[in-house]
Amino acid sequence: MSFVSPFAARPHRAAAWLLACLALLTSAAGWAQSPAATHTASPPTRTLLVMGDSLSAGYGMAAHEGWVGLLASDLREQHPDWRVVNASISGETTAGGSARIVDAVVRERPAVVVIALGANDGLRGLPLREMRRNLARMIGASEFVGARVLLVGMRMPPNLGADYTLGFEGVYTQLAGFFDIPLLPFLLEPIALDRSGFQSDNMHPTAAVQPALRDHVWRALEPLVDDADAELAR
Repeated sequence: MSFVSPFAARPHRAAAWLLACLALLTSAAGWAQSPAATHTASPPTRTLLVMGDSLSAGYGMAAHEGWVGLLASDLREQHPDWRVVNASISGETTAGGSARIVDAVVRERPAVVVIALGANDGLRGLPLREMRRNLARMIGASEFVGARVLLVGMRMPPNLGADYTLGFEGVYTQLAGFFDIPLLPFLLEPIALDRSGFQSDNMHPTAAVQPALRDHVWRALEPLVDDADAELAR
């Protein structure tokens, strides 16, 4: 494999937070001035923030039909004090997510962040070093505001070569280990071998298989939601 461990030159995980922390300091300073931060008449609402691409944005279907929309509906019934903010954008790369993450976490103040990006980086053959740095910044910014993070991975076809394909998967594994966060290795795992589960572009899942994707993500996500609930109850 041609790539090098991303953290060989990083003495401490705090170094991975540095860019995120610097960007957050100014925005965070205003929290204490916000009326919502000092007083609320209703029970606290916890936010689940999803940062993804077209696979999470529900490409080719109504927003409520996508796996994130289905998850939001389930949470409203089972965890009524939670809300889901789907900040996924079709065509998004990790660079785009990295550029948006600070504003998103300061604005939404999430208890849990799902990061499901990288597919478009891989399809474009973008450098893995940049992808790694972008995802690390997103994780660091999320943890800086106290959010739990679920990293959702993707896999690439072999046409870019074995080194790139294996290195691409390794980015997610290395980041999850470095930050000690849960990893769902492959978002499309439940449907990847079912050609009928994809739209005519052979890339985007159909509405019919979105419940399977929701259930797949929820198995990894539920412990984080439960932990956030338990922390609030203490």
